[in-house]
Amino acid sequence: SVHILSPGYVNARLEKETPIFNKQRIDFAPPEKINSLVVSSNQLCMSLGKDTLLRIDLGKPDEPNQVELGRKDEAKVYKMFLDHTGSHLLIALNTSECLYLNRSVQKVRALSRWKGHLIESVGWNKFLGSETNTGPILVGTSQGQIYEAEISVSEGSLFSTNPDQYFRQVYTLEEESGPAPVCCLEIERGLEGKFFIIATTRKRLFQFVGKVPEGTEQQGFSSIFAMHADHLPSFREFPANLGFSEIAFYTPKLRSNPRSFAWMMGNGVLYGTLDYSRPDSILSDERVWVYPPDIDITVNKPISIVLTQFHFLLLLPDRVKAVCTLNGQVVFQDLFLEKFGLLTRMIKDPTVQQIWIHTEKVVFRYHVQRESRDVWKMYMNMNKFDLAKEYCKDRPECLDIVLAKEAEHCFQNKRYLDSAKCYALTQNYFEEIALKFIEAKQEEALMEFLIKKLSNLKPSEKTQTTLLTTWLTELYLNWLGILQGDPSQRNLYLDTREKFRTFLSSPKNKDCLFNNRASIYELLASHGDTEHMVYFAVIMQDYERVVAHHCQHDEYDEALNVLSRHRDEKLFYKFSPVLIQHIPKKVVDAWISMGSRLDARNLIPALVNYSQSASTQQINEAIRYMEFCVYQLEETQQAIHNYLLSLYALCRPDSLLSYLEQAGTNPNRIHYDLKYALRLCAEHGHHRACVHIYKVMELYEEAVDLALQVDVDLAKSCADLPEDDEELRKKLWLKIARHVVQEEKDVKKAMACLSSCALLKIEDVLPFFPDFVTIDHFKEAICNSLEDYNKHIEELKREMEEATQSAKRIREDIQEMRNKYGSVEPQEKCAACDFPLLNRPFYLFLCGHMFHYDCLLQAVFPNLPAYKQAKLEDLQKKLAATSQPSKSHHRPKDADTISLGKGQQSREQIKADIDDIVAAECVYCGELMIRSIDKPFIDPQKYEEEMQSWL
Repeated sequence: SVHILSPGYVNARLEKETPIFNKQRIDFAPPEKINSLVVSSNQLCMSLGKDTLLRIDLGKPDEPNQVELGRKDEAKVYKMFLDHTGSHLLIALNTSECLYLNRSVQKVRALSRWKGHLIESVGWNKFLGSETNTGPILVGTSQGQIYEAEISVSEGSLFSTNPDQYFRQVYTLEEESGPAPVCCLEIERGLEGKFFIIATTRKRLFQFVGKVPEGTEQQGFSSIFAMHADHLPSFREFPANLGFSEIAFYTPKLRSNPRSFAWMMGNGVLYGTLDYSRPDSILSDERVWVYPPDIDITVNKPISIVLTQFHFLLLLPDRVKAVCTLNGQVVFQDLFLEKFGLLTRMIKDPTVQQIWIHTEKVVFRYHVQRESRDVWKMYMNMNKFDLAKEYCKDRPECLDIVLAKEAEHCFQNKRYLDSAKCYALTQNYFEEIALKFIEAKQEEALMEFLIKKLSNLKPSEKTQTTLLTTWLTELYLNWLGILQGDPSQRNLYLDTREKFRTFLSSPKNKDCLFNNRASIYELLASHGDTEHMVYFAVIMQDYERVVAHHCQHDEYDEALNVLSRHRDEKLFYKFSPVLIQHIPKKVVDAWISMGSRLDARNLIPALVNYSQSASTQQINEAIRYMEFCVYQLEETQQAIHNYLLSLYALCRPDSLLSYLEQAGTNPNRIHYDLKYALRLCAEHGHHRACVHIYKVMELYEEAVDLALQVDVDLAKSCADLPEDDEELRKKLWLKIARHVVQEEKDVKKAMACLSSCALLKIEDVLPFFPDFVTIDHFKEAICNSLEDYNKHIEELKREMEEATQSAKRIREDIQEMRNKYGSVEPQEKCAACDFPLLNRPFYLFLCGHMFHYDCLLQAVFPNLPAYKQAKLEDLQKKLAATSQPSKSHHRPKDADTISLGKGQQSREQIKADIDDIVAAECVYCGELMIRSIDKPFIDPQKYEEEMQSWL
């Protein structure tokens, strides 16, 4: 079997886990016994012996501050109270007096107005209190009175006035036997200016609720207590009595309201939460946790209580017990050695969540570490699975246990779908869970489990994904098959079908379904579910299967709609032969809408098969598409044009000729096959079309011969086409004339041919006439011909005379040119080298430019053709040879003279030939300059050399 996921986590601890409450003994040996200890905001105050007060800033523990009370009598410290800021310290003495000490001063001050009252509790004002002013506070006495007071310290001159601003009674707490000590006081503010005041006696817990008008908070709480002057406030009462009680609060964050409370009284601990939205009572979800069995309130009753997020700690004379507020179980117990003495008091600093315990000799501190570590387990055992998961979301091994327990709980309560969702998130063995649902015959829950399991798989787990996907498909198909046959389950069927389609179209399953589409198709086919087979094929973009399905069921319009919607060229090529047999017009419309995306050559086979068995009306659809390709898409493929020609030849002869004429007569711009078109037109007897093709092929004789079978005028239009070949034109016109004379025997038409073509003469046409034709029919033509001959002779005479006169003028111009001269000034310079012209042989041109012979030769030579360059070099060699003197000094004088004469004649001729080449035209004004306009200034072969010379 294949495990979908690995088995459960291995939960191993490599070293012992730190306890939640970690005790630390403070390295402090008091010089005298500790009477009382209070801590707040990291400020610790300790009463030592009779008259010493020790203050320690825990941020600077090495700098303690000692203050003397300055009492000479036997008064002892009864209790101490430190506000939430750590600034205001109240010291209640057993002599019913009260002292005050501010953190910023060293001198203790007696509160005169407080004298005569043994202070049991103080309710600090956390909302208006500051470091120099307490704001209105509540004070509880041993006689049950509640006083409102305010203490203020003037910054200008300390204690220049009494610190206690006022001290007035606002209420008296009573039990059934009369006034009772006010053990605890707490002031909290709720919503919309509402205040809640909690006060406790030994057996009762009172609540005072009322609003203090906005802006009058400084006036105190008298108005709240005045509301209860005539009737008792709401309270909780318990029968047992410890002789005192103590209430503790848990505040999650600094400067926020407490969230829960724990009241230690005779019957146990009343624990609950604080709900500030309630109108009459802040206490909510109350329950009493009785004391553990080993606590007997008559022998070893608890001394103090401290509340944390999930526990309350009870201080006994020799130990500390921590009880979980969720289940009331003791989860921690710490026994103290006898040498430390009896435990006196336990308090908590709410700002840093540290717990302090002291005896008369020693001080201990507890750090609370990861208190919520095992809370998940307790919530799980209470079946509060959401809270359990909340507290172990960062511990996957614990979360797995909670999920498994929740899944099992839901399964036992027959909440199978919820159970499936939880099981899918666990690490339990896949096979066990699947079999569990199968045995319970819960296919819907099994499907839910598989879907959730599939969604949690990683992309790399391809085998597991394939198994789950295939199994789910089979389950869906089975379920749909069952529901489809039951009309009463129609809504459930539609809902399940939608879920199945969502499953098939899920992007996460797309790759798996695509890779295993063959198996899915087989499953769908085995269930006969063609509807979903088509749906699945569309999702897989397997449009070929969709179109084939529609074609098999004669749903040709649907098939064409799929093709048109997805515009796949290959599918058009494949299915067009079938579709055009049934819906030709719509298919052609679809082709046209595809435009140039379709290659019409690939559609020709479908059209050919269709047109062979179709009527003229159906062939018109094929012609419509071919015309769209030719005229709209401007297709140039020969196969397309040839096929259109064949359709025209078969059904539309008129369109055939217009198409040929529109295509033109330039063979290089014609896209159809001329020979194929000629053969096609000949087979179907379209002679005019054949004549046109002959003309395009420049087969004018064949064109005229065929045209004469159709129309003489058509033949005449063909005869005039070879404009550059008069002989051929004459031959073609003779063919026409012969046809007119011999075939039509129409002399007038023959004479018309003579007038239509200037190349034809009467003597050319006469042989075609029979011998019995009288001259009267063409006497006029003969006379016109003779007149033309006379005119031609006269014209030739005139041209000869003009030629004679022209030759005479040319001879005179030549003679005049020989005598023409130009003057050169001594200062004239060569136009090429800018040196004096008369220093060397030179040339003077009619344009006025003058060049030395060698300068002109240097400028002209590179631009001469190769053959002229060679001729010029040869002439220069000959000229050099004639200028050398004879080496023989013994020739007779006559012979020398004869030789010199011949040399001079040859030399003059050579120089004339050189002049003809070099001085044929001015190098600046002649054609040579024009021809050199695109020549680079620097010879490309010498460009690198030239460039280097400039560097």
